[in-house]
Amino acid sequence: MASSDASSASVPHPVTAAGADAAAAHPPVAKRRGSYNCGRCGLPKKGHVCSIPGPPSAGAGAGAAAGESKLRRALSFDEAAVLTVAPLAVAGPYPTPPRPPEKKARVEVVDVEGSEPEEAAADHRWVAVGPGKRVPGEVVMEVLRRLAPRGVAAAAAVSRGWRDCSRRVWRGAEEIRLRAASVTTVGALLPRCPALSRLVLRMESDVDATMLACLAFSCPNLQSLEISMADGAVNRMTGDELTRFVSEKRSLTVLKVDRCGSLGFLNISSPSLTTLWLSDLSPLTKSVINCPNLSELSLIFSQQNNDSTDLICLMDSLGRTCSNLRNLHISSAHLCNEAVFALGSANLSRLCMLSLLLGKKITDAAVASIVRSYTSLELLDLSGSGITDNGIGMVCKAFPDTLTWLLLAMCPNITSYGVQVAATQLPVLQLMDCGKSLCANTQPETGRSYFGDLNGGVRFCSKQQTARKQQPTFQKLIIKHANLKKLSLWGCSAVDALYVSCPELNDLNLNSCTNLNPERLLLQCPNLKDVHVSGCRDMLIGAIRNQVLNEFAGAEPRMPCKRLADGSKRVQVPHFMIEQLFEDDKAGGSPQSQCTVHLK
Repeated sequence: MASSDASSASVPHPVTAAGADAAAAHPPVAKRRGSYNCGRCGLPKKGHVCSIPGPPSAGAGAGAAAGESKLRRALSFDEAAVLTVAPLAVAGPYPTPPRPPEKKARVEVVDVEGSEPEEAAADHRWVAVGPGKRVPGEVVMEVLRRLAPRGVAAAAAVSRGWRDCSRRVWRGAEEIRLRAASVTTVGALLPRCPALSRLVLRMESDVDATMLACLAFSCPNLQSLEISMADGAVNRMTGDELTRFVSEKRSLTVLKVDRCGSLGFLNISSPSLTTLWLSDLSPLTKSVINCPNLSELSLIFSQQNNDSTDLICLMDSLGRTCSNLRNLHISSAHLCNEAVFALGSANLSRLCMLSLLLGKKITDAAVASIVRSYTSLELLDLSGSGITDNGIGMVCKAFPDTLTWLLLAMCPNITSYGVQVAATQLPVLQLMDCGKSLCANTQPETGRSYFGDLNGGVRFCSKQQTARKQQPTFQKLIIKHANLKKLSLWGCSAVDALYVSCPELNDLNLNSCTNLNPERLLLQCPNLKDVHVSGCRDMLIGAIRNQVLNEFAGAEPRMPCKRLADGSKRVQVPHFMIEQLFEDDKAGGSPQSQCTVHLK
């Protein structure tokens, strides 16, 4: 018996030997950390119910035959261990290694207590903003839309939820205002914004054709483009490059470019362009603007003595190529009467805003041409021209019911009489600028003096200049208007007396009115909000503060007096009546003035 036991103990069991050989041939696989994403659809496992059916398995069939109806948890290791028993019980000459069941259990079995599939699908719309705090993604996107582009880019580095919100903000952005250090920054940002239609750029480095190529490639639906240059930056765009860009952008309606000194010529042709602004233009050898839908044109030329731009030809062609023009702004030192005559013959019947700046050769004859050609101007700007009071009178007679803005700054030939005529005969006027037009001439007369005749001519002799100065001729200005809202008299050193009675006036500019007498100043403007007094004397500033702010009204003692019944003399009101008046003032609460006096 003992021998049989020993012999039986020495002979190995066949099943155990087969299992040992299988274990030796296939060592156990080390346990690996499962994935956080679904193995079928790739979505996160947390709170996820996969709709894609999995492969059939023996464990799943046995569970269905047993009629198990209770849902198991995704991290239930007790039941997952049952699934690992069946593969190990199979014996054969070529055993297969067991499959790790953890991943399958986590995918197929979830805990749905107190949750619905809709709530689980909506879980990604919440963004974490702090420890245990979440807000809807729409709220985060609304906040990001109000940040600068640099702030939106920084928010993308917070978390995955913030990055998704930033991407959605970029994709839905229709307008961007960007201050870029180089073209590379613009090229990296614009491809993220496929819906961009309005772009405002402030460039701190030089700009050339690379910028236009980047905009043409990255912004297919661009409608409005504004490029301004920082100090020290240079715009190197040429006329060919700008012409090609405008012609290829069929959807472009607004184009504003700063420092266009390298164009050389101008040949803009676009059926969709409605607004064109070009500043700091150098002399143009050719200037053609063929835009039938153009409504606003602004050309600002740099002040150069050798400017050879043919303004007469440019004005004459506007009537044929830009017949719908409504707003025209041209600034050039070479504007003259002939250019204004050509503009009058262009027959721009829809023109309502005309601005011709720095044309010292523009006289009253050009004003007469403007009056004959246009009947419904709303804005007229002839700053820097040589018109006189007669020209102002013609303007007042031609546009009494339509003109709301009149700008006559730096017009040395007008006087206070012309300004008062404009304020009287233009009832709908809302803004008037006469800055540096009424200036006192304190310089002595220079030149040669002459005396005597010599052989029927005049003999000129040099005389030593006398030390006596010519006395300035001061002027008095009275402005009464019911609708005027802004009045600018900056640099009017010839005005020594000013009376303004405008109930709707809210902005008054008296900068550098050095000869204005504080005792001859009267402001009756109850709605005045801003007064600019930079460069004025301290006494004048104090008088203005006293009138617009009533700073000294409370400090001055009021001594009401009344006459006797027979009118013989004045007597002081009894004290109890004075106290009653003060109590009435406190109870009434007279409103304090909201006006601001700007010293800079």
